[in-house]
Amino acid sequence: MATIGAIALTYADWARRTNDDGKTAIIIELLSQTNEILNDMLVVEGNMTAGHKTTVRTGLPQATWRLLYQGVQPTKSVTAQITDSCGMLETYSVIDKALLDLNGNSAEFRLSEDMAFLEGMNQQMAQTLFYGNTALNPERFTGLSPRYSTATAANAATAGNVIDAGGTGSTNTSLWLCTWGPLTGHGFFPKAQTGGLSNDHIGTRVAYDTNTPPRPYEADWSHYKWMNGLSVRDWRYFSRICNIDVTTLAGGSPPNLIVQMIRALYRLPTQPADAGAVQTADAPTVAAITLGNVRFYGNRTIRTWLDIQALNKTNVLLQMTQFAGKPVTTFRGVMIKTCDQILNSEARVV
Repeated sequence: MATIGAIALTYADWARRTNDDGKTAIIIELLSQTNEILNDMLVVEGNMTAGHKTTVRTGLPQATWRLLYQGVQPTKSVTAQITDSCGMLETYSVIDKALLDLNGNSAEFRLSEDMAFLEGMNQQMAQTLFYGNTALNPERFTGLSPRYSTATAANAATAGNVIDAGGTGSTNTSLWLCTWGPLTGHGFFPKAQTGGLSNDHIGTRVAYDTNTPPRPYEADWSHYKWMNGLSVRDWRYFSRICNIDVTTLAGGSPPNLIVQMIRALYRLPTQPADAGAVQTADAPTVAAITLGNVRFYGNRTIRTWLDIQALNKTNVLLQMTQFAGKPVTTFRGVMIKTCDQILNSEARVV
């Protein structure tokens, strides 16, 4: 398991990162993950200094059936405003300058440390996109799971887009269908701020040790900062297939994910009339939605199972294809992406 929370590099760390010839060793990133949601998600500048406000229409005007010589009742539409908050993920890397200068190639050593910080922050951001909950962690932002946390229509309107795959224990995972676009859902950063993950190499400055009173020493500082939030502007364009019991996928009675994925696609409000090349009587192909980019997201367990199913020649909806020179799995033209931060230990959604 990765150690998280250590605050300073030591001589032992330096020795483990240096070859016999004194050069910085190439580090094998055993802790790296694939979280493709970070590549797909549209990110825009927020319309507030600390968040993003969305105005949605909640009621339509009611027209009047008029008789001759009778008037018409004036009416209006009804709107509501929703504000999403932004979180600030931030950290410092502090390396004793004497340690950094040991091998005479401080820039290369610093770069190797930067790569670890960038990977760690990417994993934290992907985790928050799925599981962030400001009710539990107010310093973060609200992710997808708290917004689609029930399959009971009486509890939330979003329950209409939560599909129960039947798992009843705590070995469940979810398969997400997301539509990224300016009118559907996107990430955002605060107004007048810089978007994305920034790395500011501050250079040499004074740091202090943990003695009492603290004693100064020279250190090389880097500052990492990522301000981001999630705005689901139209909840109808996102679907969650939940309660997928991962212990049943390899045998027993696994859920029929093909059926659930069809159901998820038909939860989306936009269903274009034109169909693609693949069409059957019970499941016509849904063309790409013009309001944004549509993607399925599952963890490595789900992706493995779906790729195996794609090799079944009788399966015409789930296919292996090429995109930008790379093999991808698609379902009715919608790409299926990998997100390692989606858990296999989700509690049952009811």
